[in-house]
Formats: sequence, structure tokens, C-alpha cells
Amino acid sequence: MSLNLYLLRHGETTYSITGGYCGELDPDLTDNGVKMAIAFGKAHQAIAWDAVFVSPMKRTIATAKPLCEAIGAEMQFREGLKELRYGKWEGLSNEFVRENYKDDYLRWLSEPAWNPPTGGETAVQLASRASLVVAEIQEIYPSGNVLVVSHKATIRVILCNLLGIDLGRYRDRIDVPAASLSVVQFGALGPMLKVLGDRSFMDAELRSLSGT
Repeated sequence: MSLNLYLLRHGETTYSITGGYCGELDPDLTDNGVKMAIAFGKAHQAIAWDAVFVSPMKRTIATAKPLCEAIGAEMQFREGLKELRYGKWEGLSNEFVRENYKDDYLRWLSEPAWNPPTGGETAVQLASRASLVVAEIQEIYPSGNVLVVSHKATIRVILCNLLGIDLGRYRDRIDVPAASLSVVQFGALGPMLKVLGDRSFMDAELRSLSGT
């Protein structure tokens, strides 16, 4: 039996609606974000879960809560699963950043692996801390089903790192909408992407919501 790593992005927040930069900020889920979390829990509670690893932020904890309560699982918090740190861009709109941090923004846009948001974190730094959590999971759970509840950039970077995709292209190659699920299976030949950005467990109204 192989390890199946389920990567769940947190549900909708006000920042995922507006597209504002939100890494270290700690907003709650919106009402629709809570509905997304409940829908995930109901649809996936029959899976034989071995562990649930969660970024220690309110939006990820609230997303994991319905499933964990349904199956009686304890959340294992890991700092390495937190979102990319956006530094001085935290809470700002994309338009404001483009106008007021133009040089840093253009460098970050062209090569985010090595160029951080102003005062923030590079994709390489994010990959370094997140990969330690993935390695820990692989060591403890060589087989079974493990859920990781994390954030947009973090999940994109984890997937790029596992699949051999250039980290500088994480924003261009991988899309993970709010509360979407991606699954990587670790087999004899290494990690294989089985599911990407799935939201079929939600009703049509939730799936239709716009957002980043």
C-alpha cells in the first residue's frame, strides 16, 4: 500500500475573494468558507485517515474542523505549512502593490523562486520549510491516507517540489482554488499527481463562487 497525501486549501476568506495578499494575516473563513469546510468533511469522512496535519492559522483550523470532529482526529499543527510571508504587501491589493512596489513586484513576478515580496519570503524558502513536513509525514506514514490543510502558495510550492516543476513557475503551472483538494500518491517510482484542485464535493453554488 502506498501513501496518499491529500492537500486541502482552506476555505474562502475575504482575501481569497478580493485577491489581497494574505500570508501572516489571520482572517476567519467567510460563511461560504465554512460551508466549503463542512462539505469537505461530509464527503471525505468515510476515508480511513491516518493523520491530519494543519497550518496553525484560523482559516486552516476552521477548514479542518468539520472532518476532524466527524472522525475524532486530532490536528497536528506544523509551522512549516503556513502561507508564504508577503512582508510589506500583507493586506494590500495587487493594484496597490504594482503601483507602490513596482521594482520588487516585477522581480517577484518574473522569478518568485528567488525574489521575495518586499520584506517577505521566496518560494525556495517556503519549499524548504514545507518539504520538512512532507518528509516527516513520509517517514511516519509510509502508507495510508494523510490530510494536509494549508494555503494557496504553500500547496502550489509543495506540488511543484514533489513533481519536479520549476519553483519559479509555481504561480503559472498550478491552480488551487479555495477549499480545493489535490492528491499525490507516493509509489515505487516516486510521487504521482492523482487529483488537482478538485471541488466536486461542493454544491454548484459554492463551486461557482469567484475568487483567487
